[in-house]
Amino acid sequence: MLMFDGMNMLDIAGPSEVFTEANSFGAEYGITYVTVDGRDVRASNGLNVSADGGAFDDRRWDTVFIPGDDRFPKGPEPEALVRATRFLADRAGRLASVCTGAFLLGSAGLLDGRKVTTHWRHASELARRFPMAHVEPDRIFVHDRDLYTSAGVSTGIDLALSLVETDYDAALARKVAQSLVIYLRRSGGQSQFSSLLDDREPSQPALQMLVDSVRSAPSQEYSVDRLSALSHISPRQLTRLFRRDYDTTPMRFVQHIRIGLAKSRLEAGYSVTMAAQLSGFGSPESMRRAFIRYLHVS
Repeated sequence: MLMFDGMNMLDIAGPSEVFTEANSFGAEYGITYVTVDGRDVRASNGLNVSADGGAFDDRRWDTVFIPGDDRFPKGPEPEALVRATRFLADRAGRLASVCTGAFLLGSAGLLDGRKVTTHWRHASELARRFPMAHVEPDRIFVHDRDLYTSAGVSTGIDLALSLVETDYDAALARKVAQSLVIYLRRSGGQSQFSSLLDDREPSQPALQMLVDSVRSAPSQEYSVDRLSALSHISPRQLTRLFRRDYDTTPMRFVQHIRIGLAKSRLEAGYSVTMAAQLSGFGSPESMRRAFIRYLHVS
């Protein structure tokens, strides 16, 4: 496990707990925590963590884990950390990153031509900065030959479980999952946790008024013509504006608003039927179909 100041602690602690728990069921994992210079580090949550050695020690590793840091998507990563990542990768049987750790792999030149993922919030930035990588934004984790990348922080646990299954078998991985009270394989991709619509501001006040109207009254019957009448923008121009500002169509935009409202109401404890009614779907079945189509989970 490569550690550094500002790392997300769960990126390291989650996978470590999986491998440690696997040992209690007969696995034989040994975990070594290294830093660039062998000194202790301070995680983003303020926890001081001791190192077992330096990243440039001349050893070979079966697996190297790279955690994330909220600063990585803003770049650039510290050059010493990039060199350490490259050095470890050259001596590893397989390489794994958690969350924004993929940015560190990219800066080390290790993502070119590979299928990868990262936290949904930063997937587009990863694709922009490393255009030779094939970013899959809706995956929980991605395995491409000897490279493993995972999404947001807790998905390092999902990735570690998959490695246990690869190294041993599904039965042992299932025991670990049951002991830690987590899913062996969670359903759906990252889209079930992300917002289908980001916080971009519309380019025109009339479009903002339309968006606010749909949010306040999602149960209304909407069509392109009705949206055009509400905004006083022609259907053709309205479609063009939605494509430019939100990269979607007006009717799909309405559907995304309804899904977002339904998610928040389900999370607040409303029943499926009530959440569907309050969010404009009309029936649980309509909401179920929309969830499967856009979130890939019922």
